[in-house]
Amino acid sequence: MNFRRIFLVKCLLLLFPSVKCSSTSWIYKAVNETALLSIAAPGSIYEATWKKGTQRLVQIRDNRAKHFVNKEQCRCAILRNATLEIQRLQKEDSGSYTVQAYQKDGQLKAEESIMLLVQEPVPQPILMAECRNKSVSVKCEAKGKAKDEVFLIELTQPNGKKIQKNATVLEWHGWNSGTFRCIVKNKVSEKMAEKAINCSGKMDFYRILSIAGGAVFFVIFVICIIYCIRRRKTKRNEIYGEERAMQTLPMYHEMETMRELPQAPSKPTPRQQRVQQRPLPPQPQEPQQPRPQPRPRTQPRTPNPPRHRP
Repeated sequence: MNFRRIFLVKCLLLLFPSVKCSSTSWIYKAVNETALLSIAAPGSIYEATWKKGTQRLVQIRDNRAKHFVNKEQCRCAILRNATLEIQRLQKEDSGSYTVQAYQKDGQLKAEESIMLLVQEPVPQPILMAECRNKSVSVKCEAKGKAKDEVFLIELTQPNGKKIQKNATVLEWHGWNSGTFRCIVKNKVSEKMAEKAINCSGKMDFYRILSIAGGAVFFVIFVICIIYCIRRRKTKRNEIYGEERAMQTLPMYHEMETMRELPQAPSKPTPRQQRVQQRPLPPQPQEPQQPRPQPRPRTQPRTPNPPRHRP
């Protein structure tokens, strides 16, 4: 922010307090209505002059009015408080109006600018709705619009959603059945039309989403149930297996002990007897070598002691 410029403006206002800043306001009126263009300056006004563009219209000075144009063509009058009155407005009356107000000493009291816009009332909208291939087709049309007229078409759906467009025709296609509302409006007027439609065999978008969501939730619920059942069954089987293993452990030790004991010979079957009685085939005999005889052990002889004569 430029503080130097703000300070300069404040100084100018202090040096020239009689200078008034002009302001611009907008006024919208319909055709054949009456417009009152007033001055916002407080207190009494000694002199005021109204202009449309550069053309002076009417002036009041010391409570005396003076017209600068034909009064019948202008259809305007000035009141004692310097308010400009325009009757039976026409579209040609649209434009910029300015007023300058002075005090009795000739000092400027106020200067204002007003933009007056005269518009035609909006036509009655025509709302058409029909079912097409299980969908809804809605058309809102405003006929009789002039070329230079601008107004807003608003279509409200049954779910509350609004569509706005600056045009003469507004179309919408969707799945929502119910009551549709078409509003045509501008700054000076507003008109509305409603129509209810219900397409049989149609399913709106939110209903489809709800059904799909319910199906998905049901599938997930079934999967969770199956998982819980299988997990519980597996846990139960594990517990049963542990109990069975604990019961079969002593029997296993008894069987091992019985296997370690020597078994009594059982009576041979007739087939085993036949196999035992069958002579074995002769086997080649190898020449037997004489077994080595042990050598006699030789012991050294001890010498006899010498004999002594008596």
